[in-house]
Amino acid sequence: MSDNRHFDTLVKSGMPIGEVIGIDHFLVKVRGLHPVSLHALIMFDNGTKGFVHEVHEDHVVILNLGVDNVHVGMTAVVQHEQLVTKVGKDYIGRVVSVTGDPLDGKGPIAADSTWPVFNAAPMLYEREMLSTQLVTGLSVIDELFPLVRGQRLAILGDSKSGKSTLAIQLALNQKESDVIVVYVMIAKRRSDVDTLLARLEENDAMKSAIVVVSTVFESLILSYLAPYVACSIAEYLWQKCDIDAMIIYDDLTSHAHAYREISLLAGSSPGRDSYPGDMFFSHSSLLERAGKLNRNHKTLTSLPIVLASSGDITAYLPTNIMSITDGQWVLDMKVFRDTMRPAINTGLSVTRVGGLGLNQKQKEIASQIRSGINAYLQALEFSHFGSELALTAQRDLEKGKRLYKIFNQKPDETYSAMEQVLMLDIALNLADGQVLDIELLKKNVRTRAPEVKADEDYDKTKEALLKDSLLEMKK
Repeated sequence: MSDNRHFDTLVKSGMPIGEVIGIDHFLVKVRGLHPVSLHALIMFDNGTKGFVHEVHEDHVVILNLGVDNVHVGMTAVVQHEQLVTKVGKDYIGRVVSVTGDPLDGKGPIAADSTWPVFNAAPMLYEREMLSTQLVTGLSVIDELFPLVRGQRLAILGDSKSGKSTLAIQLALNQKESDVIVVYVMIAKRRSDVDTLLARLEENDAMKSAIVVVSTVFESLILSYLAPYVACSIAEYLWQKCDIDAMIIYDDLTSHAHAYREISLLAGSSPGRDSYPGDMFFSHSSLLERAGKLNRNHKTLTSLPIVLASSGDITAYLPTNIMSITDGQWVLDMKVFRDTMRPAINTGLSVTRVGGLGLNQKQKEIASQIRSGINAYLQALEFSHFGSELALTAQRDLEKGKRLYKIFNQKPDETYSAMEQVLMLDIALNLADGQVLDIELLKKNVRTRAPEVKADEDYDKTKEALLKDSLLEMKK
């Protein structure tokens, strides 16, 4: 009844009205709504809502957001000139649907304001250079392919290569930082949602996270809107509440599939792989909403996950996303089968701005790691011939093995930047005859790293950590 009163009020206020002239699933054709904007919010006379997807000369196509049926002859009225979502600080620590309703049983959420779902990205003159590292807690990433606050970086890989696990690790590592994580699940199974929520709750990381959920059982429209709604929630925290935010899109492949189905049903001309012609725009307009603002120096970091079937990163969607983002972490099934976690392919992964956030010591370590890994791979090739290796090659082989053991981290295992530098420095510069217990090193670094209060403490702490972690001395 209240919805009908709202409808009558909108009509009386002089908002444009129209008549439903055709229905095809969730696509509703309405005549007489002109003038109307793309993405305008529409209300039907039974209270159901939708938004304008296409504007034609004599009619508009509306995507139905409601579950109630709309039939030919119904009246529609413009409610808002643009589609908006509820936003606010109280969303932190909550699990919500695409429509902003709580899903965690913790009661209603008081919204601070509304925000445009399809908001425009900040202009160039509103932005400033990125400069601060966002520590992921994963040594192989933080040293070789670091992430900077405000960066857009893609996570690419085959199915079951650990993409979501890596994303969850990043979310867990922010629980003690000042970064709020917005994690959006797009067209996921309920088991995937339960796994994410269980991991966040177990590690007390839900306190600094917002989870936006759309499942495979919901309408395609909600799956299509999910990343835009989540981005709006993150944008409000970033631009209005002066909070550093990070948004993880899990995953944009499911989003692209939903948008492809909607577009094909709407009669759009199919392009490459049957995706609509504006597929690139739909993702670029989403990812370009990240960055750093010069007015409050706060950032929104964007991490889209994309499926690269059979490891093919040259397919349409992966190349689209790579051309929008500032780098990519490529997860490789071959590396995964070699029991490396996360299964980062160090040859294909790259960060285009990440080095800006590293200090001098980290840059030195990163340089040593790259040459160390190259020497290790070369020595590994020679070792396959079965002949006795030269002493230098043997050292390279041992050094590489040590590095990979440090890089190998369990899903809940993360390290601070100082812990990573100490471990890698020791592993790279071990003297002849010294044998390092990597597991002991990982355990000891937790207690030793906090001892480094200033630059002059570093060498003393490193020596003490090395002494604690040596397994034996070769004669």
